[in-house]
Amino acid sequence: MDKKQHPEATILLEWYDASRRILPWREDPTPYHVWLSEIMLQQTRVEAATDYYLRFLKALPDVASLAAAPEDQYMKLWEGLGYYSRIRNMHKAACQIMEHYGGTMPGTAAELSKLAGIGEYTAAAIASIAFGEAVPSVDGNLLRVFARLTSYGENIKDKAAKAAATEYYRARIPGDRPGDYNQALMDLGATVCLPNGAPLCDRCPLSGLCKAHADSREQDFPVVPAKASRKVEKMTIFLITDGTRVIIRKRPDQGLLAGLYEFPNISGALTKSKAEGFVREMGLEPAGITKTPAARHIFSHKEWHMTGYLVQVPDLDPVRKADPAVIAATTQELRDVYSIPSAFSAFLKILLSQE
Repeated sequence: MDKKQHPEATILLEWYDASRRILPWREDPTPYHVWLSEIMLQQTRVEAATDYYLRFLKALPDVASLAAAPEDQYMKLWEGLGYYSRIRNMHKAACQIMEHYGGTMPGTAAELSKLAGIGEYTAAAIASIAFGEAVPSVDGNLLRVFARLTSYGENIKDKAAKAAATEYYRARIPGDRPGDYNQALMDLGATVCLPNGAPLCDRCPLSGLCKAHADSREQDFPVVPAKASRKVEKMTIFLITDGTRVIIRKRPDQGLLAGLYEFPNISGALTKSKAEGFVREMGLEPAGITKTPAARHIFSHKEWHMTGYLVQVPDLDPVRKADPAVIAATTQELRDVYSIPSAFSAFLKILLSQE
């Protein structure tokens, strides 16, 4: 809104100026920096993303370097952040920017949303923060704040809720500080108008304007449908080593953890004798087999409950000759080259502790 600044925006921006979180991408909000941070912050907490952000920038400081990077490099830099389609799409989008935009990121939400992996929210965040376009970037934080401010009683996951929130914020976003306005709402949702447990209304600059707070119904909003229970899958993981190298293989290019490296595994919780049989079917002769501590990994839609075995073999060559996709990697290569997803992190720690 270019006329007079909405009173709600004035209050919010004054609070933001005094209380904003100091984050590395905010201190130098170039389009690439904002883009990288927004993609990392999808499904990742700010505290966890910060170190990854700094490490990634050091290795790949701009669009051109990301576009030119080999897959193993950018995947390794992303290791531990999960949801690896995010970085694959970033690389794809970097190539699009180099090819179709002369290496310069487009400056409007409409153009940004044409790039791989950049949806409506991310496009609006980049456009408002890096380019000053007055467009609301409505994510979960902004939806929650909107629902409480207005006592919005419909399912917050519906498209209608996002449309209503977008219009609400569009009427309030200031033309001279749209990026700060969006980031102020992000901070408000992340640090005050909390998603789990009671919001910190005594710290909220907008509490005097909040309908849910006026009615003491803060925790009734937003209205969210019950989550479906996650499916549990039992698996057995094999750490097969000749003492200096360990067997890994690349997962398929489609599906869960696509294209990442994993330790050999099979469905079900195998007994020790059945685990030995599985190793022999691979063409290897176990010289020793030890059960490891069990591990669990939670995805958004399923859980892996994992049994593990550390298997000593005299020679890895038979399985490498039988299956060209198998790699015999040193522990140093596991650290520096191959991206092992966090689903297998408990087993990776066991291997590294054997050094």
